[in-house]
Amino acid sequence: MAGTAAGARVVIVMGVSASGKSTVGAQMARRLGVPFLEGDDLHPASNRAKMASGHPLDDADRRPWLAALTEWIRATAASGHGGVVACSALKREYRDRFRRLGADVWFVFLALDREVAAERIAHRKGHFMPPELLDSQYDALDPLEADEPGVTIDASGSAAHVVAAALRAVTGPERLPGP
Repeated sequence: MAGTAAGARVVIVMGVSASGKSTVGAQMARRLGVPFLEGDDLHPASNRAKMASGHPLDDADRRPWLAALTEWIRATAASGHGGVVACSALKREYRDRFRRLGADVWFVFLALDREVAAERIAHRKGHFMPPELLDSQYDALDPLEADEPGVTIDASGSAAHVVAAALRAVTGPERLPGP
């Protein structure tokens, strides 16, 4: 992936729970030949337990998670290879924090209607995020703004369609790697 003097591009696939961040991010990374990080893996056990019990995280809960994400983004950009991370990045202040690293950070916001997200999350098995926390994610969501580097993609379509749109936005259609 292209980069800057500060390193290679790190793509952050963002959105609310059940928007497809993990699926889209993993497929993008595979197609681009770069590392993938499931951002949820960096949550401390206490955060997972809090969410699983039906309580939304607050900014204090998110501090260690944000610190770990920030470090991964910094190291990945500096590696010269870039990468893709799936994380909610719901708040503008979090995205600004990632961009302040001086790295080439680019966002793919998977926009999803609340009803579609609720239907998806209700059918998901084995995930720590319960359906009753979905409203708290929409309440916290600051959609990607025009001055932020990235693209907003309607995530209501098939995973293949969303991945293709994200890859076109990140790389341009003429530079896509093979399947």
